[in-house]
Amino acid sequence: MEEVRQNKMGTMPIFHLIVSMSIPAILSMMVQALYNIVDSYFVSQISEDALTAVSLVFPIQTMLIAVAVGTGVGLNSLISRRLGENRAEEANQAATHGLFLGLLNGLLFFLVGLCFSESFLRAFTSNPEIVSMGSAYMQVVCMFSIGVCVEVNIEKILQATGNMLFPMLFQLVGAVGNILLDPIFIFGMFGVPKFGVKGAAIATVLAQFLSMTVALLVLFLKKHEIQIRFHSFHPRWNIIRNIYAVGLPAIVMQATGSVMVVGMNAILIGFTGTAVAVFGVYYKLQSFVFMPVFGLNQGLMPVMGYNYGAGKRSRLLSTVKIGCVVAAAIMGIGMVVFWLFPERLLGIFSASASMLQIGVPALRTISLCFLPAAFGIIFSTTFQAVGDGLKSLIISMLRQLVVLLPSAYLLSKVSLVAVWYSFPIAESVSLAASILFYIRLKKTTIHNMEEQNSLPAGEIDSAD
Repeated sequence: MEEVRQNKMGTMPIFHLIVSMSIPAILSMMVQALYNIVDSYFVSQISEDALTAVSLVFPIQTMLIAVAVGTGVGLNSLISRRLGENRAEEANQAATHGLFLGLLNGLLFFLVGLCFSESFLRAFTSNPEIVSMGSAYMQVVCMFSIGVCVEVNIEKILQATGNMLFPMLFQLVGAVGNILLDPIFIFGMFGVPKFGVKGAAIATVLAQFLSMTVALLVLFLKKHEIQIRFHSFHPRWNIIRNIYAVGLPAIVMQATGSVMVVGMNAILIGFTGTAVAVFGVYYKLQSFVFMPVFGLNQGLMPVMGYNYGAGKRSRLLSTVKIGCVVAAAIMGIGMVVFWLFPERLLGIFSASASMLQIGVPALRTISLCFLPAAFGIIFSTTFQAVGDGLKSLIISMLRQLVVLLPSAYLLSKVSLVAVWYSFPIAESVSLAASILFYIRLKKTTIHNMEEQNSLPAGEIDSAD
């Protein structure tokens, strides 16, 4: 019988483990949030129309990231569970499939950018300048997305083994590279032509390719707990199915954010284009609050998945509790900042008087959703970590489509200010559903962990 290897995710004290796993990811996500702010800051220097154009394309970028990260989430969950079950060869096979799926995702969005960029922009506006700037931006971001699709999967492969430092490095390389390249390609510096809004997209994809290059070098030149083996590789449906059993709900869950933004833009543009710009700015600003929680999640998921696979119930439950407390603290601080300093936050983007008039109540009202979101995010991560991605999908559909958009539409009949209340309403409803799902998960799947983990390997595999 194969000797069970010790792994820090199954032995280190939970709080110290979460800190060591999460801090690198939180720091890198904060740099990513800074990039989001800087990117929009430079675009806002061109014109408010430029900011509106990028805001209209944002749902497509969200969809792209949803496919990349959702695939990575499924990959992370499968690898960490297989390592917890001491099935290293199956973890290696899953990791190899991760690179293959990254290439396929990049090809998919190449076709999206090539065929649908201009028609997508024209669906929202007839302003020729906004259409021109937005379609050029969307083409570049989508057609050269292979960098981010492959790099994200390498991040998730390494995170599944407990390695958080290299994924942090990859994200830092991409974010810092983007920040440095933005002004060069947007405004034309050091002999580079002035590309305007298109330059922001060029800077983005160049930084993504740089990050992917570093990730590939680390993956193949450094020693890791998993091994990538392309010799005699052929796609295996059972592995792809297991990846997307968690990954597909994660993709749909994140993609609902894209659909939500499209729907909100359609509602808001009925008031004024400035309202769309305000909503786009909010999404950039809220990343400073949500990105640290997502970084926390990157540290929590492999810990949860490993201990679930190893049948260590108390460690899994302790991870959930600590995650909720830390996430609530981060979100609480964010809500206070949004309430106290909305004018200063909007001022980063050269906000006009009309933008301030719309944006100040918007930021204060939407930020009411931060605290309930903290708990909902941690519960969703728990569902994904144990291989039950469907529950995460249902929660996401509630908070971003089923409740949010109908509420926003109905409240738009009252006033623009009323529309922003749809966010805390939707988040509160989804939190109630999350709590009910988590209670049921504890009484069934988690309660029976030891019994499930004692099954023969083949029976565990069929259950996945």
